[in-house]
Amino acid sequence: MEPQPATPATIAPQPADESLLAAARRALAVETRAVGALAPRLGPGFARACRICLACHGRVVVTGMGKSGHIAGKIAATLASTGTPAFFLHPAEAGHGDLGMITRADAVLALSNSGETPELVMLLPHLKRLAVPLVVMTGRPASTLGEAATVVLDVGVEEEACPLNLAPTASTTATLAMGDALAVAVLEARGFTAQDFARSHPGGSLGRRLLLHVEDLMRTGAALPRVPPEAALSEGLIEMSAKGLGMVVVVDPQERILGVFTDGDLRRALEQQIDVHRTRMRAVMTAHAKTIGPRELAAAAVHLIELHRITALPVADAHQRLVGALNVHDLLRAGVM
Repeated sequence: MEPQPATPATIAPQPADESLLAAARRALAVETRAVGALAPRLGPGFARACRICLACHGRVVVTGMGKSGHIAGKIAATLASTGTPAFFLHPAEAGHGDLGMITRADAVLALSNSGETPELVMLLPHLKRLAVPLVVMTGRPASTLGEAATVVLDVGVEEEACPLNLAPTASTTATLAMGDALAVAVLEARGFTAQDFARSHPGGSLGRRLLLHVEDLMRTGAALPRVPPEAALSEGLIEMSAKGLGMVVVVDPQERILGVFTDGDLRRALEQQIDVHRTRMRAVMTAHAKTIGPRELAAAAVHLIELHRITALPVADAHQRLVGALNVHDLLRAGVM
């Protein structure tokens, strides 16, 4: 029988904007209370969990099932990126060979709101044989997992944000927040720095800002716009145009930087109706040019360019000799600006 088209009587009415916003506010309020309730529970147990992570000579194996598994994956990624080697172990796969991924040098962080997740409970005999420390985040510290734990962290919530009080919402948010607190406390105890973070995030914007040096981006050799101080302004303009950096560097016979001539200098020179064929570069260059060293971070070049409102920088060695140059386009292409 052909399905009948919906009639106006069978079409659910569209909710008003205010009712949708009210539901969202209630959910956020429930989750805010759930996270806020965690702080008073922090104590010696949390500190011991941190010490377990710090003392681990292997990796922190983070595991959880269902929604807790998704949170466990994020916590493992956060730990790994902040100086604590970690990975996510799917508990269902653990019983089919992946238990071999856990060694005696590891520590285990298990997430279960009920504390009775069968796939996690099944791991307990194996963890006991290995004698690895077990940290459990659960809403029921007196559960099977909680009783077996070396340390138990209470992440219980009074209610879920779900109006049916069924879908894991506030409980997963509280668990994630506790995981972040653990990772942050451990990274501070390790003395983990922004440079350490950048080394594990070379493809991210922070990694590019903290790992890229000027010498990685600068133009060198024949690509450098340079002229002697006795050159005519017309020669300087041809060199500046040919090299496409928006400036030309005035150097002596030993390649020491005497000054620069930029697009801005050109506009000022033209306003004074200077003869471009008779005027020498020495007369129109900007002496005491801003320069940067090749081993400086690219982020430092960005700072100089923004601070002095310029578009290009000569790169000088310790003897103020020209060794390279870069402009804003080089920095933009590298993703550091």
